[in-house]
Amino acid sequence: MTVGQDSTRTGGDLPQRLARARGQARRALWAERLWPLMLPAASTAMGVALLGLARIPQRLPDSVHALALLGLGGAVAWRTWRLWQGINAPTATETDRRVEQASGLAGQPLRTLHDQPANTGTPALHELWQLHLHRTMAALDHLRGGWPHLRLPASQWVRAAPVLAVLLAGGLVWTGPHAASRITAAFLPGMDDADTPAPQVNAWITLPDYAPGAPVFLDATHATATIPAGAVLSVTLNGLDGTPALRMQASQSAPAIGPHAFHALGKASWSAQATLLASGTLRLRGRGRTLAQWSLHVTPNPPPDVAWGPNPGSGEGEWRTRLPYHVAQPYGIASLHAELVMPDSASDILRVPLPLNGQPRTADGVATPDLSDNPWAGEDVTARLVATSHSGTTATSAPIKLRIGARAFHNPVAKAILDIRKRLALHRENRAQAARELVGLGQADTVLTHHIGLLLALTSTAALLGSEDTSDEATITQATARLWFLALDVEHNRRDIDNEQADFGVRAAQEAVRQQLEHMREMGPKGQDADQQAELQHRMQALKDAISRKMQALGQQAMREHSAIPAMPEMTQQGEQNLGQMMQQLQDDAASGRNADAMQKLQQMEDMADGIRNATPQDMMQLAQQMQARQQARELRRDLRDLVTRQSQLLDHAQSRIDQDQHQRDREAASRQTDMDEDEGDLSSMSTTDLLRQLGITPQGSTAPAAPQAGPPPPPAQTPEARTAQQHADRAVQHALARALHELQREFRQAMGKDMPALDKAQTDMKAVRAALGAGKDPEAAAAEKKVLADLQQGNQQMRQSMRSQSSRGTISVLLPMVSDDGKGKGSRGSGGNQSGDPDDEDDEQQQAGDKGDRDPLGRKSGGTHAGMDNDTHLPDNASRERAREIEQELRRRDADRTRPPEELEYLDRLLRPF
Repeated sequence: MTVGQDSTRTGGDLPQRLARARGQARRALWAERLWPLMLPAASTAMGVALLGLARIPQRLPDSVHALALLGLGGAVAWRTWRLWQGINAPTATETDRRVEQASGLAGQPLRTLHDQPANTGTPALHELWQLHLHRTMAALDHLRGGWPHLRLPASQWVRAAPVLAVLLAGGLVWTGPHAASRITAAFLPGMDDADTPAPQVNAWITLPDYAPGAPVFLDATHATATIPAGAVLSVTLNGLDGTPALRMQASQSAPAIGPHAFHALGKASWSAQATLLASGTLRLRGRGRTLAQWSLHVTPNPPPDVAWGPNPGSGEGEWRTRLPYHVAQPYGIASLHAELVMPDSASDILRVPLPLNGQPRTADGVATPDLSDNPWAGEDVTARLVATSHSGTTATSAPIKLRIGARAFHNPVAKAILDIRKRLALHRENRAQAARELVGLGQADTVLTHHIGLLLALTSTAALLGSEDTSDEATITQATARLWFLALDVEHNRRDIDNEQADFGVRAAQEAVRQQLEHMREMGPKGQDADQQAELQHRMQALKDAISRKMQALGQQAMREHSAIPAMPEMTQQGEQNLGQMMQQLQDDAASGRNADAMQKLQQMEDMADGIRNATPQDMMQLAQQMQARQQARELRRDLRDLVTRQSQLLDHAQSRIDQDQHQRDREAASRQTDMDEDEGDLSSMSTTDLLRQLGITPQGSTAPAAPQAGPPPPPAQTPEARTAQQHADRAVQHALARALHELQREFRQAMGKDMPALDKAQTDMKAVRAALGAGKDPEAAAAEKKVLADLQQGNQQMRQSMRSQSSRGTISVLLPMVSDDGKGKGSRGSGGNQSGDPDDEDDEQQQAGDKGDRDPLGRKSGGTHAGMDNDTHLPDNASRERAREIEQELRRRDADRTRPPEELEYLDRLLRPF
């Protein structure tokens, strides 16, 4: 029973332990048999690595290098396969023997487990065999498979391996940190190690057209750069056998570099270009190495910021459409236009270009195009702004509702024609309906039936709409244009063929100028060349001639109707000058790329041309009032100039008395100086302090004043009685001037309805002048008189500004043809610029003529009252210069005398050193 219990205990887990031991033994046997297969590959690898440390494979051409590696690999594979053919799998017996050896079991107990007794016929023999098995299994407590026993086989591979290993270890120590790159380059054909000379790399970034600037060069010292999106990277390499590659690691998921490919320029020379799209780290790789690396910050190219300004559209009675805008973009705005869409016809879009001055980065302005001739005039539309930047991005503003400006028509027939025109253009009625309405309008008893030309224009348009020979789009376009001009003729009651032709000529010339400006804007910088400028000048001259013809036609009509205004040279000449200046400014703006300013000038000229008409009785009355106001303003300014002249005379009197006192003091000082020179004529006997005082120099530590210099010849002497009498007379004159100034203020207040603060201040300063003259204080009187003159001059400027603003408010806003002696019509004033001559132009010309003498030789002003002129400068005479020279020689003699006190010598050295 005891034996049975042991057998159960020891044999319960024996199969599992035995299976594990046998598996371990089998793996060990396989390792012992397979590891020799690794020796050829290991020896070959160590040999190649050793050659790589010596940089032998790297010197071979890539193709030879690759073939050599393939040959070595083939030889190793063939040898390994041959060795594999001689390897047999471990048997069960070999496995058990390895387990027995590893477990230290003697007598091959594992074989006993598989044996069978020769005779088991008797129970005693069977029990004895079982007892033997139990004892054998009890001995198998610790079964192990053992570790592989790696033995070097006797072959050439085995003999070479240790030698190669020792050499490889020495090579690793010898090459140091470059060992890894050399070994890697030995096993990878087409890859350079760290010791291979780097190729010459030239890289630069060309900025895009919208952000002009110098190219940005990249090298080892300039590894970072900030460039705008769309810049082009150019790379050239010299001395690289393999094809390089560009890799850019972007900070975002979007691609950072555009498509690119390297092109061979020659042997070992490459070139490529790539567009930079986003920021990141750019690496240039070639033959397994990073040849260059740069950190690039690409600034984005945002779309423009475009929005509407305040109060878009047209107000009540306005026929121009206000299109205020705000647009901004870092690289400049190339174009801006407004898209107008009718609510019931989204497919019809009216695009209105908005001119800009050049390509500004930020622009705020208001465009006022004339859209009154469009059939949509007077309708509410949906509008949006579309801006395109110089860098190619586009943005659209939020849509708004606005009303297109329309001209005011008062003639009911013209209104009816425009109503038919609008319905036809907006497809609210078809061609046949519009034709029938036009025919019915022509049959009614209206102004059309009394004017054959207008009736023919109406019937021809109706026939065009009724014809089926043309398409609907072409017919409607032509019919709307005809009906617009027909409505204008009816509204203005044009019956003169010359006037009609002149109007058409002006409109055609204006449209030609507009088209040329648009053409120059679209051409960009090329639009400012000489040819385009010459074409613009030619069209501007045609516009000027057309306006002149219109003026002549209206002048002849006025003569026939006995409503002509006689020509006034100062007004007609001013109107012609304004028109010429406006045209010249338009050409200058166009030449400078200021398209917005040029278009604004053209719009002003269009408004001026639209306002050309013959004079009415109201115009004649207004002209008379203007002429009267001009005359009154001229008299007021003449009186003010007379006040300035008389006040200047009072200042001259006071200054003369002050000069007389000064000359008297100068004579007394000169007399004292002469007495001192006679008493101290011997320079050698004078002290150094006295010599310096003779030169006008205050000695060190002395506060004595310098000797006065001789002044200019004194004025004629004036007795104290005459002096007092003149002061009293000047005081009386000053009182009279104050009263005259008060009267002038009253007249100006009545004429202009406002006061002038400068003249009020002049009244206060005049009181100070009278007080100073009464006390006999000429210096205080002169200072107060200068203040009075300054106040009067300021009042003169205020008067000019008030009269100019009053004149501009009262100017007729149209051009009135005036008939000259030769019967030709000339324009009296225009709607742009300074329309009529200012009421003070004549006085200004006289003032400018008087100021010509108040300038220095270089043409600069020397002061209105000559207050800044230095009239008391004294030039020494020959005697004074000779005496100063003698004093200088005496000082030099004393400076050369070393026996004098050290303090005096030191002072003389410092005094004479600059000379």
